[in-house]
Amino acid sequence: MGKQPQLPLCFCFWIILIVLGTQDLFAQNESDERALINVRNGISISKDSLFLLNLRFRMQNRFGFNTVSREGFRVDQVDFRVRRLRLRLDGYVLSPKIQYYIQLGFSKSDLDLESGGYAQPIRDAIVYYFLNPNLYVGFGQSKLPGNRERVISSGNLQFADRSIANGFFTLDRDFGFFGYYTYQTKGRSQIQLKGAINTGEGRNPSVGDNGLSYTGRIEYLPFGNFKNNGDYSEGDLEFEENPKLTLGVSYNLNKNAHRTRGQLGSRLYEGRDLNVLIADAMFKYAGWGAMAEFFKRGADDPITKNSEGDSQVVFVGIGTNMHLSKMVSRKSELALRYASVRPDKEIREYENKLEEAALGYSKYLNGHRIKLQGNLGYAWNNGQTQVVNLRNYWFATFQVEFGI
Repeated sequence: MGKQPQLPLCFCFWIILIVLGTQDLFAQNESDERALINVRNGISISKDSLFLLNLRFRMQNRFGFNTVSREGFRVDQVDFRVRRLRLRLDGYVLSPKIQYYIQLGFSKSDLDLESGGYAQPIRDAIVYYFLNPNLYVGFGQSKLPGNRERVISSGNLQFADRSIANGFFTLDRDFGFFGYYTYQTKGRSQIQLKGAINTGEGRNPSVGDNGLSYTGRIEYLPFGNFKNNGDYSEGDLEFEENPKLTLGVSYNLNKNAHRTRGQLGSRLYEGRDLNVLIADAMFKYAGWGAMAEFFKRGADDPITKNSEGDSQVVFVGIGTNMHLSKMVSRKSELALRYASVRPDKEIREYENKLEEAALGYSKYLNGHRIKLQGNLGYAWNNGQTQVVNLRNYWFATFQVEFGI
């Protein structure tokens, strides 16, 4: 076995030194006024309007298993692990108009060791400039303005994992330029415009070609804002007093993409132009919540081959994801999910139709920051729901989320 990455331990050590030393750094001025520390929302260190650092962490500890349906309920895979371990830093420097957002991941799945071959702790690293409260731009690495479930933080999900549709069609993260604009109508309704121009290569890209990725998104909130940014948090924990609805449409064109799912997936043998259309909606009222997503990816000639005749295909097809949830008390929630992935017929030789249904229960001890989650679900292939089918399986997950 190779030497394990030492970055997490070293980085945490330096963060502690920075946090402890920042007070003295900003205390050395003519009036000897010290930086203010606030622990209400994470750990915040500030000095007038010149500097703000918010420091947060969260972890997700998990136990789960999958069965072998052909042999009844015999457990085939057991999943004991730290699913996520994240450190987040955000704030501003020199002026509240110049903001930054940094997120690092230290668990094995966060580091992408299996797919990338080397540790990739950088998830987000972006600087924003606010021209006014309704218009700002960013430069760096961040989530693309794609499907709602992906843009929602993994700490604000009502299931332990995102849907299979998200796994096949999400735009995920990329490096480049970002822009955001909010138009407030004379009434309560609001329109949000989002766009990005990026490398098209995904997280932590190497030097690539001139085939860039272009993303545009529009969101419409006919009844005004959700409480506590609830349009990007699953479940109606706020018990909205009036119905709230948001509708979104995204389109992405990835020129000369080199991965089977655009910013994600295995390497293609040849570059392809990909396009993805996404439509989603979220509704909340009186503890009830509903979310729906639709995906469609297209590409000309999605099958690529090497000189030996091996194939890698772009996943072209349609995906759906639907959630329905109810807060059964101020601290407890039940949720249902159905998701599907349907490949186009030109790649059905290589990819199966996949479907899953799941029941989720969440116990919120401190909102989404400290919670217990349990999921039970069933997944099946090619419309064959029988338990005896070889590729079908039951799955169950228990997860504890803890963060500040």
